[in-house]
Amino acid sequence: MLDFLFNSLLFLAGLFIFMLGLGVLALVVLYVLDVNQTKQAIRHNYPVIGRLRYLFEHLGVFFRQYFFAMDREEMPFNREQRNWVYRAAKGITNTQPFGSTNNARAPGAFLFANGAYPQLQEEISAARPLEIGPGCRNPYVATSFFNISGMSFGSISEAAVRALSGGATMANCWLNTGEGGLAPAHLEGGCDLVFQIGTAKYGVRDDQGALDDKRLAELAALPQVVMFEIKLSQGAKPGKGGILPGVKVTDQIAAIRGIPAGLDSISPNRHLEAANDGELLNLIARVRDITGKPVGIKTVIGDQAWLDGFCDAIKERGEASAPDFITIDGGDGGSGAAPVSLMDYVGLPVTEALPLVVDRLEDRGLRDRIKVIASGKLINAGDVAWALCCGADFVVSARGFMFSLGCIQAMQCHLNTCPTGVTTHDPDLQKGLDPADKSVRVANYVSNMIYSVSLIAHSCGVPHPRALTRQHCRLVQDDGRSRSLAEVYGGWRGRETQ
Repeated sequence: MLDFLFNSLLFLAGLFIFMLGLGVLALVVLYVLDVNQTKQAIRHNYPVIGRLRYLFEHLGVFFRQYFFAMDREEMPFNREQRNWVYRAAKGITNTQPFGSTNNARAPGAFLFANGAYPQLQEEISAARPLEIGPGCRNPYVATSFFNISGMSFGSISEAAVRALSGGATMANCWLNTGEGGLAPAHLEGGCDLVFQIGTAKYGVRDDQGALDDKRLAELAALPQVVMFEIKLSQGAKPGKGGILPGVKVTDQIAAIRGIPAGLDSISPNRHLEAANDGELLNLIARVRDITGKPVGIKTVIGDQAWLDGFCDAIKERGEASAPDFITIDGGDGGSGAAPVSLMDYVGLPVTEALPLVVDRLEDRGLRDRIKVIASGKLINAGDVAWALCCGADFVVSARGFMFSLGCIQAMQCHLNTCPTGVTTHDPDLQKGLDPADKSVRVANYVSNMIYSVSLIAHSCGVPHPRALTRQHCRLVQDDGRSRSLAEVYGGWRGRETQ
């Protein structure tokens, strides 16, 4: 017995010495590598120990998220915003005690003006469905004012698309395909689909990358595809086409898009056949004539003179030539990977762009003809209610639904290493995302959003969310006092029949 213990101790001692030797050898190798390189001054001047700087810099992102950032400090979405979505998606009550942590005195904050006589339960009604594209052969009657924005199969995983499709069916809302084409997973859930036509025409392109009328007609024949959205630009990168890194271009995604596998998928900066307002209206008419379904555009507002010119071109050609809807995306980022210079500095945020577009359409007599869809960081009930007050007919969200699927804002969407399976094509990482379970959370998020926005509307004394106007929302000014959106923006007076 003593011999066994003695031999065991000798073995452990030998193993320790061996491991210690390997550790010393590794440190020596790192030292030699560091002092003989000149790309990083910290590593050269402080070999081995200087590497800790880069490790801490990497870990700092995660430490700030979980330990140091206050509930309403973090960007692009703070902890309180994310937690609201998580609770809504899980069906957990969003009732909290002891007061709000929201700083209602900060300039730019918005408040809702509660009415002296809020709606009684029997006076409450649901927002009525809205018809889009009444002049089309096949107009679309949209039931929900809150829907799923464009996230392409490629940027998000197949499991995520399945969950969104199934959840959209349960919630009776639409799902936008994003610019990556139509995948079988989009169809599996049976939901209404808005097919997005990006600048590369993925899913409806010919061998040269141009729009293929035959493929477009085949797609339009699918009853689930209810509308088409021509994407001019998106909030993550206004003025630049879609970017999907080659590591995420699998064989399946390449086949759907009609591109080589394993190579970066880079879309043109604009539609080649739409270099001016007239050509854009021609493209809209072409898609609408072939499909017989409503056709709209998605854009980030920057050059306001363009908006005036576009309205003039519509009036000159006739209101029938107008897009059936315009999706206004905020210029402060989005779900897609993008150059920081574009994400940080280019394009108006939706808070400025949305009232601007609504007022321009109102001034030109086009407001009734063109439905307005708001997009861009509108993930909580207050955000959606604000957009409806400003004049949006619908609100769509991408990142809000990513949170409903379990996204933790790890900021690894473009690396194919998403730890929650939402934006990765790694089969092992996707195993944690069960489409059956997450589809229920998607539906919960929609239903709780509609319920919460309705609470705000009823408090303001109106029967349903689309009855909200700019008089019902107030914006805090630099002096700490609030003014109604009607005073700040003027313009749009509200809906009479919706």
